[in-house]
Amino acid sequence: MFKTASITLAVVMTLGASAQAQTQMQAPADSGNPTPTFRINVVSRTTRAVSYKHRSGATRISFQGTDLMPAAAGEAKVESKRGALEIEVEFSGLDRPTSFGNEYLTYVLWAISPEGRPVNIGEVLVGDNHRSKLDVTTDLQAFAMIVTAEPYYAVRRPSNVVVLENAVRSDTRGTTEDVNAKYELIDRGGYIPTGYKFDPVVLNARLPLEFFEARNAVRIAQSAGAERYAATSYEKAVAQMHEADEMATGRHENKKSLISMSREVVQTAEDAREISVKHIDEERAEGERRAGANREASAKDRADEETQRRVTAEIGTADADRRRKEADQRNLDAQAAAQQAQGAQANAERDRNDAQQKQQAAEADSDRNRAAAASSDAQLQQALREREELRARLLQQFNLILETRDTARGLVVNMSDVLFDSGKFSLRPVAREKLAKISGIVLAYPSLKLAIEGNTDSVGTETFNQELSERRAEGVRSYLTQQGVPESSTTARGYGKTQPIASNDTPEGRQQNRRVELIVSGEIIGTTIVSLSLQPAAATTSPQ
Repeated sequence: MFKTASITLAVVMTLGASAQAQTQMQAPADSGNPTPTFRINVVSRTTRAVSYKHRSGATRISFQGTDLMPAAAGEAKVESKRGALEIEVEFSGLDRPTSFGNEYLTYVLWAISPEGRPVNIGEVLVGDNHRSKLDVTTDLQAFAMIVTAEPYYAVRRPSNVVVLENAVRSDTRGTTEDVNAKYELIDRGGYIPTGYKFDPVVLNARLPLEFFEARNAVRIAQSAGAERYAATSYEKAVAQMHEADEMATGRHENKKSLISMSREVVQTAEDAREISVKHIDEERAEGERRAGANREASAKDRADEETQRRVTAEIGTADADRRRKEADQRNLDAQAAAQQAQGAQANAERDRNDAQQKQQAAEADSDRNRAAAASSDAQLQQALREREELRARLLQQFNLILETRDTARGLVVNMSDVLFDSGKFSLRPVAREKLAKISGIVLAYPSLKLAIEGNTDSVGTETFNQELSERRAEGVRSYLTQQGVPESSTTARGYGKTQPIASNDTPEGRQQNRRVELIVSGEIIGTTIVSLSLQPAAATTSPQ
């Protein structure tokens, strides 16, 4: 008895470096970046998987061509034996793989588990009659089968050039079970980094296909940065390729030896490419970790400085209060002494006493007026201090979440575009987490206003940059509104590339220009911090 299960294929390609791209778009290469930048395209596909019971005998399953090769077809016999499943498959109607691009030289049969794990189970070689036969085995128990065009036989991930998919037949016994699965595909052209010049493959009928696959594997390993990140394996592959070249150019070359050497080149080059990709990912992750640690240390230093400034200000305020009280006491003592002297002369100088009483009444009125004025001024100063202290406290709280600086416009919270998907306006999980914290602070002060402004660098068209900046700003505003921030308290606007804060001639400058800023303002926090003299946080950027 067999089970069939639907598998959803979703293309999710990990970039070798940062690239400004979104669905159905390509990112230009940055000549100053030594790490390869790959093109991506997100598509989806649905096929069905079969669960083959252990040692339950043989069954048959068909293959049908996709839109890329509708004339292709095939049939497979799958037999469960001890320790493995044996697959005998025959295909027909296969065109040459080079029709999809110069880098595609062969076809590969894949087994895909319901969890999305692809397994390369064999190379599909096309004969002169556009047919191919293949006998392979797999240790998977439940899987779907597809055929893809590839640059060489030893690839570890399927491309999205899917030409054949298995199709459950009426005599394929089993029940249907829905299963959602995802696995990674390499987009057409994804083997070639943006800006990389890939020499066309000129096939020579005298030489075996494996020789040209070896050339492809070495060049693809080089384009993936293997010279830098997997030098030993890459140099070994180059040396083996030289040996294969000598065999191919010799007058009496041994074809079997040339095929054997070419397949060894493919394996070594693919290992070098895989090592390079892993090293690039590790290097990028380490860089992000160091940057995070530096930001955390910088924020702690600023918090310590702010604490010290606050303590100093409090000590100064207490000292001023003490001196004022001492002066008031001396004034009271002097007034008491004067009143005693005036009382001693009262009996002798009645008229003078009346005049003095009038003068004292006038002085009392003046003292009351001065006291009222002093009280009003003290209240005003207290209100100013409270606004400045609140502004300083908000600056410190925002700085613990995102880089924030104090300006005449308000507190400017900087979101570098590393918090967005590359070239998109969708927020990454870490961005949503930080914005949730920001909204929690803002909700405590309902009178605060937020202006969200999106900015880009000069790379790309004005229309694209303007739309991207607007949609990023609106995306941030929408998320804050979802967190409870009143929509009436927020605005969103995109400026595209019109408001650079650094030169767009360098990668560093472009990184600073790619940002979304939240300008926090309101009467409750006044204009700028004066008494505490806070320094604005240094802005940091991330690659777009």
